[in-house]
Amino acid sequence: MGKGLEATEASWPEVRTAFGWIRRLAAVLANKKGLGAAAVRRRYRGLTAALARHRKSLGALAEASDHFRKVTKSYWPGLFRCYDVSGLPRTNNELEQFFGSYRYHERRCSGRKVACPGTVVRGSVRLVAAAATRLRAIDAAELIPSDLKTWRALRGSLEQRQAVRTLGRRFRRDPVAYLKSFEDSLINQTLPP
Repeated sequence: MGKGLEATEASWPEVRTAFGWIRRLAAVLANKKGLGAAAVRRRYRGLTAALARHRKSLGALAEASDHFRKVTKSYWPGLFRCYDVSGLPRTNNELEQFFGSYRYHERRCSGRKVACPGTVVRGSVRLVAAAATRLRAIDAAELIPSDLKTWRALRGSLEQRQAVRTLGRRFRRDPVAYLKSFEDSLINQTLPP
């Protein structure tokens, strides 16, 4: 450890300066005063602008500061919503954990090494079902749709998505035969009976 500290001794003042900036930026995002999104955004923008003006004080870490500001800019549109919407988490860690847990259980049930392709088609239903069954056991009576029209619309959209996937699979399996059948159906539609 001593050798490592000696080897990096010259860069410690820059690291301390950079850490000071990060600590100030984190304090703005922590929002101990309970400010609204506009106020937090304004304070954060001012601090990142000051960081840009003082980037030379960071020495070798100036490029890291540029990268930090670039990434912050890419997240900017959704970065401050949590300050106006109560109950909205500041990070998406819980959401990532939920999807990761779903993928894990899906792989265990199916024996697959990768996520089930059916999630793409039926994910809107499967994920809701996975979330609901975590909270409590679901009775058979609760599975009866309360609004038949909405249920049919959902089924129709799922079947439509499944049909698109099926056509894609048919094309990948035998592109020539698929295109030939598609061409024949178009010719039959345009010719008079």
